[in-house]
Amino acid sequence: FATGPRQNNSIFYEIRAYDIKPSKMKEFVEIVNKYFHLRTAHSELVGFWSAELGAMNKVVHVWKYDSFAHRTAVRHALANDKDWQGKFLASALPMIEKQHNEVAYLVPWCQLGKPPKEGGVYEWVTFQMKPGGPTLWGEAFQAAINAHINTGYTKLIGVFHTEYGLLNTVHVIWWNESPDHRAAGRHSAHEDARVVAAVRDSVRFLESQQNMLLIPLQCSPLK
Repeated sequence: FATGPRQNNSIFYEIRAYDIKPSKMKEFVEIVNKYFHLRTAHSELVGFWSAELGAMNKVVHVWKYDSFAHRTAVRHALANDKDWQGKFLASALPMIEKQHNEVAYLVPWCQLGKPPKEGGVYEWVTFQMKPGGPTLWGEAFQAAINAHINTGYTKLIGVFHTEYGLLNTVHVIWWNESPDHRAAGRHSAHEDARVVAAVRDSVRFLESQQNMLLIPLQCSPLK
């Protein structure tokens, strides 16, 4: 499980999270929607969201790279892109209070998904697992994810395992039609014996978890 497709495939994802000054959140989103085409001209954006619940004045975006050399070339090109530097960064950087990034791979048993339609909400769940990597907790974690998928109330978008950043971290992205639809589905899942059993097995390897409800920005490919 720990030495299969993930290491053989050079594709990885950079997860970037920015805390925005509260008074500048609306203006930041407007600038992103207006000028972010300058950034996506250089590499593939998977999704761009703002936090609605679980965090405030935070945005999260995910980028796909073919290799680390690819990322280096993109960063070099951005540093020399006068439009990007002048039209976006010059205005946006003063609005950002904090930046954080991680490098992650999709787990071998997951392909990046898409929502069945536009207009829903995304739940971003972060699990901090015990040291040891997927070899220790991978099968139990996969079983817990599949148990939730099988309930049918939610759509799995992706499961990412960190390579740089806080290790043994797993990020899971779910899509739901609405916050109320998610709440009703969660209620049903908690009464499903199969889900309860799978989660109980997986939680043996869990250190902590947290989540956010995210709303896609206009520029986000995942809407």
